[in-house]
Formats: sequence, structure tokens, C-alpha cells
Amino acid sequence: MTTDTSKTLSKGQLAYETERARKAGKSLDEWLKQKARAAADEAQKAAPKPAKKKPGLFSRLLDKAHKPL
Repeated sequence: MTTDTSKTLSKGQLAYETERARKAGKSLDEWLKQKARAAADEAQKAAPKPAKKKPGLFSRLLDKAHKPL
């Protein structure tokens, strides 16, 4: 168990996570790393996509020029 883990988790939370890790067949450190990685992946998926940028002046002019009359 790492020292920063004990600072962030209460005794009850630590016991719960230890039990979950034991049931998964992993060490507590591996379990918490996997849990943090999964949370980071979910946060990245939930991040809003950047809006499409409006085409520049020359792109719009070229598109207009290629359209039939």
C-alpha cells in the first residue's frame, strides 16, 4: 500500500477497496491504478469535442467558384 493512498482514503474506504482488490485477485496498488485509469478514460470520453472551425475566406471563395451557376 502506498502512503498517499492511506491519506486519501478513510479506514472504511480502504477496507472496502482492499476487499474489492482481493476478490479481483489483484494487489491494492494494482486495483487502485486500474480504477484511476478507468476513471481517466471515462473523463476523456465525456470531454466535449472542439467545435468545427468555420472555413477561411479563401476556402469559401474557392467553394463558391466551383459551384455551378
